[in-house]
Amino acid sequence: MYLRTLLIVIVLGVVAIFAYLNWPVILLPATLSVGFTTLDAPLGLILLAVIVALTLLFLIYLVYLQSTALLETRRHTRELQQQRDIADSAEASRVRELRLFIEQEMQRQDNALAQTKTLMIERIDALERDLRATIDQSTNSLAASIGEFEDRFERFAGGKG
Repeated sequence: MYLRTLLIVIVLGVVAIFAYLNWPVILLPATLSVGFTTLDAPLGLILLAVIVALTLLFLIYLVYLQSTALLETRRHTRELQQQRDIADSAEASRVRELRLFIEQEMQRQDNALAQTKTLMIERIDALERDLRATIDQSTNSLAASIGEFEDRFERFAGGKG
């Protein structure tokens, strides 16, 4: 962009210097034909005016293109920001959903762990009761056997002595 602007300024400067150096020739009148009539006017001045008019038209067109591009860029920027906002809100929504899912899953895991713990404690309590009952039965059986051996021993010792 800078090189193009510099080139345009140089060309306009050369035209201005040329016009300044040849000003007396530019103002010389000449017979000009405009199709249906002829007139006497300075040809150089008319051509210089045409160059100035075309330059102004191109400058106006350039300003129009630049402003149109700027407005289009701003519109695209707004649309892009809207799309970013939509994407950010969708991402935030997905993060919230994921957080909720993880919390629910953790709660389910906690409930399952508590349930398993309760079942294990109940089972251990039942096994402990069964073990105590078995120990009590074994103790009673052992005591009965010892009592029976004592009775036999006393009978045997009492019978011999």
